[in-house]
Amino acid sequence: MNPQRTLTHSDLLQLKRWNTPTIYNGWEQITKRNPAADAFNLEETRDFMPQMGPMVGYAVTVVIEPSNKKHRETNLNGWAEYRRYIASVPGPKIVVVQDLDKPRVVGSLWGEVSSNMHRSLGCVGTIADGAIRDLDEMTNAGFKALARRLCVGHAFVAPVRFGCEVEVFGRKVAPGDLIHADKHGFLVIAPEEQAGILEAARFMDSNECNTVIPAARDTAGRSSEEVLANLDHAVAQFSQNVKAKFKREGEW
Repeated sequence: MNPQRTLTHSDLLQLKRWNTPTIYNGWEQITKRNPAADAFNLEETRDFMPQMGPMVGYAVTVVIEPSNKKHRETNLNGWAEYRRYIASVPGPKIVVVQDLDKPRVVGSLWGEVSSNMHRSLGCVGTIADGAIRDLDEMTNAGFKALARRLCVGHAFVAPVRFGCEVEVFGRKVAPGDLIHADKHGFLVIAPEEQAGILEAARFMDSNECNTVIPAARDTAGRSSEEVLANLDHAVAQFSQNVKAKFKREGEW
């Protein structure tokens, strides 16, 4: 459940300095998966605290079904056991919640109390395929949330299961996956991809800033033909840099 981690706290802080699309640009250079379909949310989600910037953490998971009372009746110690599971995993952590009632919303697992409790256990936020409430209070707790919607009521629930693979917003997430999330959505980075993600993201960001972006902005006094020639050269240089670094073609 807790694979050996290769990233330091400093690495995670540096990853947090970029938006999630920038991290994706690095991820697609090092992954062996299909970049277009196997890493980020396929369904629309909403960042309810965009002012907090990106969040980065390791996935801890839980499945809920608020509409089904039998979970409360048969799992009286469920939340106490769940909290011990959360406490056993090193942080920073992002709680990934699969709501079996989707798309219907019966109530919210999240609010002022639960966000503060999870913050005390090393969690920095949640990705909830359902609803949240107490938005201002959650923000005040420093607990970021990506979710489907807001709602008024809380959910009297017991966890169906936790510490297992879940599916949220069309994407499967396993405990220990590294998650980078912001207003664009979220990216799921498997354990075997984590060691190289910071260097790859840093390289791709620098490559853009040293080739295509300055060429696109340096147009003053240039004719259209000169601008096009400058862009052609920059794109070629960008691709050459990617190929030299990662032994694969660049995105352009």
